[in-house]
Amino acid sequence: MPMNRLPLFHVLIAVILFSLWPSGTPRAEDKFIIVQSTTSTQNSGLFEHILPLFTEKTGIEVRVVAVGTGQALKNAENGDGDVVLVHSKPDEEKFVAEGWGVKRQDVMFNDFVIVGPAADPAHITGLKDAAEGFKKIAEAQSPFASRGDDSGTNKAELKLWQDAGIDPNPASGKWYLETGSGMGATLNTAVGKQAYTLTDRGTWLSFANKDDFKVLVEGDPKLFNQYGVILVNPAKHPNVKAEEGQAFIDWLTGPQGQAAIANYKIGGEQLFFPNARPQS
Repeated sequence: MPMNRLPLFHVLIAVILFSLWPSGTPRAEDKFIIVQSTTSTQNSGLFEHILPLFTEKTGIEVRVVAVGTGQALKNAENGDGDVVLVHSKPDEEKFVAEGWGVKRQDVMFNDFVIVGPAADPAHITGLKDAAEGFKKIAEAQSPFASRGDDSGTNKAELKLWQDAGIDPNPASGKWYLETGSGMGATLNTAVGKQAYTLTDRGTWLSFANKDDFKVLVEGDPKLFNQYGVILVNPAKHPNVKAEEGQAFIDWLTGPQGQAAIANYKIGGEQLFFPNARPQS
């Protein structure tokens, strides 16, 4: 090799080695976590309200994958995420018991409501028993839009059909319409088909395409909707950013995160109610 080319050659080698050399400090683009969460927390606008506050305090960006609870937990089992924030407590406890999560903590709650057209062909307006409302919808064979996606809302809906003593599956494609979609898309289907549906109140309050739809059934204790947060177990998946993920959980369940949740309102109405327990 000619002598006058040696310095350039050495510079190129140095650049390559430097780019491959492990850095002792995390790069800025590594300061993020992935949260597998429900569509309701995304569709309601809650994350848009609270996540910038967390990032401003910690420098950690939160990237949300918004899917149904069942899919969120499956994604986390596959190692595709650092934190899970969902709303089906039995499934969350099973997730932890099987070793996929480190610990489950309550975060906040709201409730489910049955919404439908003002004409109310099944005559369920004002009922305080949600299962009775479902029974009347089935008897009238009025259209009902189900998410049908193994989400927390879908699980709550199926439990209400069970409580009503009704199996809606034989009516699938007739009056029972399974969308396989998130809450916002299912609400759009319900409005378009003049169908009843079960929705979390947060998504309903933020939903713009209400047309003449109203909340028809609310207030049944069975409609209580609890959200929980879990760190994905780094012993199962070493790629989990345990320190950053735990920092998010601590903030979310601590005074600042709980206050941020309580302060999120639409039209003066609070969408979620914080109820994390103080950690010892």
